[in-house]
Amino acid sequence: MKILYYDCFAGISGDMNLGAMLDLGVDQKYLLKELGNLSIDSYKIKVYKGRRAGITGTKIDVIIPSQKKASSSHVLKKRTFRDISKLIKQSNLSANVKKISLDIFTRLARAEGKIHGHKIEDVHFHEVGAIDSIVDIVGAAICLDYLEVDKVISSPIQVGSGIIHCSHGTFPVPAPATAEILQDIPIKTGLVPFEATTPTGAAIIAATAAYFTERIDFTPQKTGYGLGSKDSSTPNVLRIFLGEISANTEKADDQETGVAVIIECNIDDMNPELYDALMERLFAAGAHDVFLTPIIMKKSRPAVMISVLCDVGKQKAIEEILWLNSSTFGLRSYKVAKSMLRRETVKVKTKYGEITVKSGYLNERIIKSKPEYEDCKRLAKENGVTIQDIYESIRLTKRKKNEH
Repeated sequence: MKILYYDCFAGISGDMNLGAMLDLGVDQKYLLKELGNLSIDSYKIKVYKGRRAGITGTKIDVIIPSQKKASSSHVLKKRTFRDISKLIKQSNLSANVKKISLDIFTRLARAEGKIHGHKIEDVHFHEVGAIDSIVDIVGAAICLDYLEVDKVISSPIQVGSGIIHCSHGTFPVPAPATAEILQDIPIKTGLVPFEATTPTGAAIIAATAAYFTERIDFTPQKTGYGLGSKDSSTPNVLRIFLGEISANTEKADDQETGVAVIIECNIDDMNPELYDALMERLFAAGAHDVFLTPIIMKKSRPAVMISVLCDVGKQKAIEEILWLNSSTFGLRSYKVAKSMLRRETVKVKTKYGEITVKSGYLNERIIKSKPEYEDCKRLAKENGVTIQDIYESIRLTKRKKNEH
């Protein structure tokens, strides 16, 4: 399993992230080529090596023609979330890059909308909607897609301290949008006397990290350093690791632990036919599990409790799906500790075709295996046999393999 780990000991911003990605090994020409799929005003990207408090890394500057010198066609415009969504959706970027980019921008729009009292689609991004931030966010999506990592993990986020000045006024660190985005995410403060994490950096982490921990339980293979614009006694850099978790290096108990959140609501007035579509949307948004429990509510009404298990960083997106696709007027949530066996999938060839089988490990041995139901269902239909016949063929295949 390929792991990307964000070590945000000195915070994260959009340009620090891009610098770290290129420093890690993302192909610069590929990044620029893919960014060319965006129909935005002219800009240039300057990439160079630099140093912050003794650490050498990569710095990225997005250079935009000034409004005074630019022609009327190149005057910078404030963009709404609706404008940015349309820009990304109509581009020639890959489907995965579009999805990651929109996930990040959605978190920004939701935070700005809540703070300033606007509908999400009408949020004006100001600094966030400027060309450099669009490049930072879409560039982050392009780099993640290029690396093809299986999981993104992050350390707690250092936000810094002090005050900042922006178009809305003077605010304490973290900025209101940053604080909103980082809800339910572990943060640290006070390491440096400036804004260490920007709203863009916070949104990148919140939209992509599966969980947050200071433990590095994988084998690092590459390291990248992205330089920030400030200089202080503490290196103003973002460090990222690219590594692998394999069966040979997995810890002895073969378990992965972390914190997840359960979101629930009780429903007694919704058409049961709608539950299937709701569950599909929840799983597509990253839910680990969705289950329905029959309950009895007030006035002895039969009802259903919807429970969704997801990563903390996915909570806001899951809640939005429940608001829009169910009849509930209220949600409740609570954090839970989560332990998972290390899993491994293999392809098993049977007389009916190839089937994916998932195995769970404990103390370095397989303690349970299970064929993927959808594979069995498909092969049963294609071969005109029962699903039980498919299961039996897997057992026979395993038996023959063990005999040899």
